Amino acid sequence: MKNNNAKAYWKENIQYLFILLFIWFLVSFGAGILFKDALNDIKFGGFKLGFWFAQQGSIYVFVVLIFVYVRIMNKLDKKYGYNA
Repeated sequence: MKNNNAKAYWKENIQYLFILLFIWFLVSFGAGILFKDALNDIKFGGFKLGFWFAQQGSIYVFVVLIFVYVRIMNKLDKKYGYNA
């Protein structure tokens, strides 16, 4: 692998990482704390949505983000020839 490919690979990897971390921040801090009053006007499964995100919804989102990251990284590895 050439040095330019390695730099492009890491640049794209960091972009994905920041996007997923931003989503993680929005869900955990934003939905659970900052926007909880607005979200509590909405009911989800009998619970206020802000409460649901703070208690268990954010965990579901985190697990989904892990699977998304693995899928994205597998595609990125194939794109740059790192698949073994």
